[in-house]
Amino acid sequence: MSEQPVQADFPEHMLDLDEDEDLEVFSQNMSLAEGGPMPNSPGSMVNHYQLEEEAPVGGKDLFITVDNPESHVTAIETFITYRVLTQTTRSEFDSSEYQIRRRYQDFLWLRSKLEESHPTLIIHPLPEKFVMKGMVERFNDDFIQTRKKALHRFLNKIAEHPILSSSSHLKVFLTAEDLMPHRKQGPGFLSRMGETVRAVANSVRGVKSRPEEFTAMQEYVEDFGNKVASVDRVTQRIIKEQKEYLDELQQYSNTYTHWAGTEEQLKEPLKGVASCIEECSKETKEQIQHMSDVLIPTLHEYALCTETLKAVMRRRDNIQAEFETKNEVLASKKVDQEALQQEVDCLADRVELANNALRGDWTRWQNSMRSELKSAFVSTAEKNVDYYEKCLAVWETFLLSQRSEPGKQ
Repeated sequence: MSEQPVQADFPEHMLDLDEDEDLEVFSQNMSLAEGGPMPNSPGSMVNHYQLEEEAPVGGKDLFITVDNPESHVTAIETFITYRVLTQTTRSEFDSSEYQIRRRYQDFLWLRSKLEESHPTLIIHPLPEKFVMKGMVERFNDDFIQTRKKALHRFLNKIAEHPILSSSSHLKVFLTAEDLMPHRKQGPGFLSRMGETVRAVANSVRGVKSRPEEFTAMQEYVEDFGNKVASVDRVTQRIIKEQKEYLDELQQYSNTYTHWAGTEEQLKEPLKGVASCIEECSKETKEQIQHMSDVLIPTLHEYALCTETLKAVMRRRDNIQAEFETKNEVLASKKVDQEALQQEVDCLADRVELANNALRGDWTRWQNSMRSELKSAFVSTAEKNVDYYEKCLAVWETFLLSQRSEPGKQ
């Protein structure tokens, strides 16, 4: 069987983390005015259709909240910290409640440590370290609130994980007042360089006999990533076009209002049309806000998840490639057989552990992904129905008012 190339994967703990990388967003929220309540059309599907709520997961014993962002300005940098509140009944914690502050670099440290300890578990992604196109101010309110939600979700995904939630690194992150001493601990430069060299060597060498199930996983991830990224891009483009449409609606309403001031015989219907357009504008704002708050973050999150999954697959392949190399050396009988046999046996166990961890987490990830995407799609569909039904009700009310007063037209 031909060798399958493995891309090099460099865990974040091998690299130096710049202290000034506190920039990341899932999507830019739009600050929109809220419109007043509007009636649904009598035949609205929203009046008849309700999504079945999923039962809450019982037995949860670790509750984490990320809130209260604060800006810090020093002589050399400006950064944001977030309050992390933890409530727990777990016996390994010395207290039932903790309150600490963390910056984005601390979250990066936690994720890199979890990745280092569990290379083939699927660890929820952090948002990117850059500002997306359209974000003007570095630390504006939309950016900070979007980041806060993303970090809150990251920690709660870890807290819900059956293995990662018991990590000693997570406990340190949630409880230590000063994280810096822990961040300084870890492998030295030479050790990290050794890991990097081994990763590169394994990636060049490739695996000779990857199990079919993991090849199928890779193909699925590639296809899924392309699809979710495409839907993410199109949805963002739709939001952009909807915002442009909203601007046109507002100008449209003003035109009718000005016209009504110069046409006495058409004054009432013109004012009615202007009012309808204004009400529909309010509903359009809410629809855009809903897509920005619900659909876009979910799509973009799973676009990032595909990169996480690809990295996990590479690490699994690297572990197998190292095992295959040592096994070939053992078969050549040119070295100390007993010592190398022990190393090969350890690597065989490591491959098995890596495979089992990925198998279990893969099923768990797929179930979570399908549930969350379905929820986002259904919520968006409900909002679309609500939007069109409310706009329909506005125009129906206008028509009824005009038909009931034919003498005034």
